[in-house]
Amino acid sequence: MKVLMFGWEFPPHISGGLGTACYGLTKALYNKDVEIIFVVPKAFGDEDTSQIRILSASQVVNTLTQEESKKIDQKVSYIQINSTILPYIGQQDYYKIVDSTKDQKQTTIKQQFDFKGGYGENLLEEVERYAFIAASIAKQNSFDVIHAHDWLCYKAGVIAKQISNKPLIVHVHATEYDRSGENINQDVYRVEKYGMDNADKIVAVSDFTRNIIITKYHQSPDKVITIHNGVEQNNSKKYFVKAKNKKIVSFIGRITFQKGPDYFIEAAEKVLRKDKNFLFIMAGKGDMLNKMVALVAKKRISKNFLFTGFLKGDEVNLLLSQSDMFIMPSVSEPFGIAPLEAMQNAVPTIISKQSGVSEVLRNTIKVDFWDTDAIANAIYAIGNYPTLSNKLSKEGKAEAINTTWTKAAEKLVELYNQMQK
Repeated sequence: MKVLMFGWEFPPHISGGLGTACYGLTKALYNKDVEIIFVVPKAFGDEDTSQIRILSASQVVNTLTQEESKKIDQKVSYIQINSTILPYIGQQDYYKIVDSTKDQKQTTIKQQFDFKGGYGENLLEEVERYAFIAASIAKQNSFDVIHAHDWLCYKAGVIAKQISNKPLIVHVHATEYDRSGENINQDVYRVEKYGMDNADKIVAVSDFTRNIIITKYHQSPDKVITIHNGVEQNNSKKYFVKAKNKKIVSFIGRITFQKGPDYFIEAAEKVLRKDKNFLFIMAGKGDMLNKMVALVAKKRISKNFLFTGFLKGDEVNLLLSQSDMFIMPSVSEPFGIAPLEAMQNAVPTIISKQSGVSEVLRNTIKVDFWDTDAIANAIYAIGNYPTLSNKLSKEGKAEAINTTWTKAAEKLVELYNQMQK
């Protein structure tokens, strides 16, 4: 089985859970004898290529004929926007034409684009160029199935399907309704729906997400299947020195509307009114960061609050190793790998009921994201009742270790095989 897989990011160059999920899945699929060509906008050369082939779209020369190019041009619209697509941040030129020549004999247009990747202000336009290059990638490679991760890659998957006539799976790790609530970006929504409409099958990372796909994107229930995420096994041996006389409460994720950072701070204030022996740490970056720093200052809890900026890899494990508990108060979380990473480190967790991971976890405390009284009570209880903390730590770790990517890979292989019949 050979799979052409499109993904916007791959470790170590990640901004959140998408790249982590792609890495875990591809490693597990390799162990199931699945050969993967993984296409990213830009490869940096330090990606782990021991088990998959990383193909950088920036290195692909477009060799479509004029007729093929014209056909693709009709399906790919070059959208330009003047503001950042929330919750992503950054300003960067998204591509430049490296080479553009025309072979009169073969009526072939040769172009190469230097993608920047990431999430710049011209993100939608880069998505369109990536889809255009996907046509040449599909023409130049042989494969059995196309698998596109998240909305950034849906158009690339659709174009690859149209060129190759191979079946397409779109993998929904998040939707615009998760990122923005009801105030959605219509351009992004259209790209998402276009990908879902043209897919042969849609994989949702949770039943929570599956329901959104069916109700908000008007997809047939028969077309959408749930395959829960797993977690990469952690073998880190590094540890922070625990803070003396302070119970560490950590939040790790994008500091955006979706992740509920303001609810974390509201709960922190309520805990600190009762007990000053807590230190709250918020790790990540996002469009709400400055607002959250101001909120902490306004509530006068800065002495018990720390912002670390974005962490990755061993830095995350180092923070978790010193944490007494982990909180994920997400407003809308399609899955949520971070709590599993915390539980692997034997860290008690509190998660919102509005998350996909809550469907598979038992040894955690589940609360409504908006109920900051319940979150504060749970924090105080874990910090002051060792019996509860020890139970969540021990049983949570055992549960996380058994939540593997292998299970997800097995279901994907079954789906791949079904699509070949």
